[in-house]
Amino acid sequence: MILLDTHVLIWTAIEPAKLSRRADEAIRAAKQSGGISISAISLWEIAWLAVRRRIEFIGTPEAFLEEITSRTVIYPITPKIAILGNQFPDSCGRDPSDRIIGATALAEGIDLVTKDEALRNFGQFRTIW
Repeated sequence: MILLDTHVLIWTAIEPAKLSRRADEAIRAAKQSGGISISAISLWEIAWLAVRRRIEFIGTPEAFLEEITSRTVIYPITPKIAILGNQFPDSCGRDPSDRIIGATALAEGIDLVTKDEALRNFGQFRTIW
């Protein structure tokens, strides 16, 4: 099981050329074995981008969100994840969504696929890029 950052999930669906080779390989392997997961906060982020047409897709925002998440495990924001995300230092970034995603990787003990340098440099969980 691996956890995808929101941008990675979107790129996997509509712009796979943006993925690094290592990220692409990890996603392909996870699809065949352990599976792909996301944080529940990614649902909100994708909906926000879709409704505001910040990403291009065919159909309604609801249909796009359903399609892009249909083959993923969605981790809820638990009390543990909420606390962990608020305990990260500012060097990890200030974006609450990124903190929740990072905290989800830490709490679940799974690798996070992300291009985000602040999350990759944090060092409290494994990342792939």
